[in-house]
Amino acid sequence: MSLASWFRWNEPPNRISQRNPTEMVVETLMMELSWQIKQAEKQQRERENEYRKIKTGVDYGWLVSYPKQGYDISPGERLQLEDMCTKIHPSHCGPVILRFRQAVAEYEPEAQEVSRLFRSVLQEAAEKIREEEEAKKLARQWNTKNRTSLSLTTFKSRSRISPFISDIKTISEDVERGTQPNRRVWSMPEFRNTK
Repeated sequence: MSLASWFRWNEPPNRISQRNPTEMVVETLMMELSWQIKQAEKQQRERENEYRKIKTGVDYGWLVSYPKQGYDISPGERLQLEDMCTKIHPSHCGPVILRFRQAVAEYEPEAQEVSRLFRSVLQEAAEKIREEEEAKKLARQWNTKNRTSLSLTTFKSRSRISPFISDIKTISEDVERGTQPNRRVWSMPEFRNTK
């Protein structure tokens, strides 16, 4: 038995998991949620300790033991949140986490409120993603319509708008001469073919 086989150096290194990107997004967002819940519990305990210090004037924090199991969301709610996480595109995962952290810092929620805040951030992100997709779809439709309609460009190349030509008749000229104006709308420029 060689030393290399003992340490298994000749085996290919483990690569990053080949999991589905959606699964990675769900796992990342749910880990962020559980971490924020734990942080909210910690802050809640610290606030309670501060309140006790102020109320009693004595610090008994060293005497208090906290339960090992903290707040956890229900399985049904967890499934709903995971389903909402699947709608988040991997490129939006980072901004969603940043927005969630910002909301937690802004509102300082209790541990029970963190999941509701997370849900609202996910809904906001899903709505934003939907709006972006609709805008891209409209832009694609607009671009395909513009490519197929070349009549405007050929019209521009054949005719020229001449608003300041001297032989253009105006209503004021007709009034000065005392003649009836034509049925033509005089505010429109005259179109002439260029030769």
